[in-house]
Amino acid sequence: MAPRKRVTIPDIARQAGVSRGAVSFALNGRPGVSEQTRSRIMAIADEHGWQPDRAARALGGARLDVIGLVVERPATSLGAEAFFTDLIAGIQSGLAATDVSMLTRVVGDSESEIRTYRTGHGSRHVDGVIVIDPRDDDPRLAVLSELGLPAVVIGSAPGGPGEQTTVWLDDRKAAHTLFDHLRDLGHERIAYVTGPAEFQHTRIRAEVLTGLGADGTVVVTDFSPSAATAATERLLAASSPPTAIVYDNEVMAIAGLRVAQKRDIRVPDDVSIASFDDSVIAGLMHPSITSLTRDTLALGELAASHLLAQLDSDDPLPSIAAPVPVLSRRESTAPPRDRR
Repeated sequence: MAPRKRVTIPDIARQAGVSRGAVSFALNGRPGVSEQTRSRIMAIADEHGWQPDRAARALGGARLDVIGLVVERPATSLGAEAFFTDLIAGIQSGLAATDVSMLTRVVGDSESEIRTYRTGHGSRHVDGVIVIDPRDDDPRLAVLSELGLPAVVIGSAPGGPGEQTTVWLDDRKAAHTLFDHLRDLGHERIAYVTGPAEFQHTRIRAEVLTGLGADGTVVVTDFSPSAATAATERLLAASSPPTAIVYDNEVMAIAGLRVAQKRDIRVPDDVSIASFDDSVIAGLMHPSITSLTRDTLALGELAASHLLAQLDSDDPLPSIAAPVPVLSRRESTAPPRDRR
């Protein structure tokens, strides 16, 4: 069966018995046609399911009703992280009541992400973008400012004057929540297995750990389960292994748990394990994994609605706080052996 031919402005003009200009005025809500003519044109357009040509709208400088999200993660680990599944679902939920859609791209490094922004802006693919994993002196944000591409950052602190608006989570407070829990249990030797060191939240969490006065070890990885496995192997094989290991996400924590189980190291009797991200799977593991639980769906909805508001504003909007995560204490953390 041949696909249905897409209706065009000339088609609507012929059926309504008016000029193409009148159809354009009516569909774009501009004056120049009577309300009776506008109603007739809109009825014909609705009957045929007319949608504007995005390429034509881009050339004309009109709103495209498309936002972008570029994710810098290994493709092998992205699908396993509940954070991104929930974040994307939340963004889509925040767009559901509008005609705005989302374009998502996965890249391997920040240079590729910057090229994507430049290409997308030059060819008018998106109206604005949601940015994740901010760095200190982030070159991506400088490029977005240079391009004049509206953006909302999901970050660890409010944006400064003249900077992009931020939906922010107090990562320093969140890090204290998790690390203080382990210190209160009596852990002195704590390891933190992180993602890339340049991420702002990685630096903040590492600073909190070293500031506690504990024997803290920071191991940088790329978020992948294989890197977390290798890091855990090295930590547990050390002459003075940590009594607690904290991972940046639950996938890495599960990988670390598997290493301990294969080495017959009991969790939490011999080592406690915790994660900065939570998921249903983390709660179903045996032992279940102590995690920081955040409403990532609400975070995505908030970022989407804030970006839509930013698109309607000529000036940067004030940053807004995201839902505060809470500690879900589960079976994988307990006092170290010498404190029991």
